[in-house]
Amino acid sequence: MHHFYAYLQYRWPHLVALTLAHVGVVATSVAIASAIAITVGIGVYRTQRPAEATLAVANIFLTIPSFALFALFIPVLGLGYPPTVTALVMYGLLPVLRNTIVGLRSIDPAIVESARGMGMTPAQALWRIELPLAWPVIMTGIRVSTLLILGIAAIGAYVNGPGLGKNIFSGLARLGTATGLDLALSGTLGIVFLAVVLDLVLGLVAWLTTSRGLHE
Repeated sequence: MHHFYAYLQYRWPHLVALTLAHVGVVATSVAIASAIAITVGIGVYRTQRPAEATLAVANIFLTIPSFALFALFIPVLGLGYPPTVTALVMYGLLPVLRNTIVGLRSIDPAIVESARGMGMTPAQALWRIELPLAWPVIMTGIRVSTLLILGIAAIGAYVNGPGLGKNIFSGLARLGTATGLDLALSGTLGIVFLAVVLDLVLGLVAWLTTSRGLHE
C-alpha cells in the first residue's frame, strides 16, 4: 500500500489530467444522449407503438458488447474521441428515454386539460406544465445514464479514447508487476471516486432545477 501511495504522489498530475479527460468525455456523451433521448421521448410518449419501438432500439444498443461496439466504429470513425463518444451516446440513451416517457405519462391528464382550458397551446402546456412535473424522473434517468457511461468510458481506451481507462489497460498489460497493479488500481479507484462525486453533483442539480412545489 505504501508503494501505491508513492505512485499516486509521483503520478498525481498525470492522474488529474486523465480524470479531467474522463469527466469531459462522459459529460459530452451524457449531454448528447440526454438531448436526443428527451427530444425523442417528447415526440413519442403519447403514442404506444412508436414509444415501444424507440425503447426497443435503445435496448438493443445497450445489449451490444462494449468491446465489439468500439471495434466496429474503428473503420468508420477511426481512433480516439469520435468512436468513444458515439458508443457512449448509444449506451446512454435508454435510461433517459425510458424515464422521459414514464415521467411524461405519469402526469395526471386533468392537469394538462386544465392548462389547455386556461388557453395554453400544447407546446406551452408541455414546456410550462408537463416537463417541469416530469423533470425529477427525467433527472433520475440522466443520473443512471451518467453512472453507466462513466464505467463504460474506461473501455474507450481500447480505441485510444481519453480517460482513466488508459491506466486500467496499461495496468492489465503489466499484471504481475508492482507498476501494473498501481496503474490498474489508480484507474479503477478514480472511476469509483468520480461515480460518487458526479452522482452527488447531479443530485444537487436535480434538486435545484426541480420546481419548489415538488420538493414538499
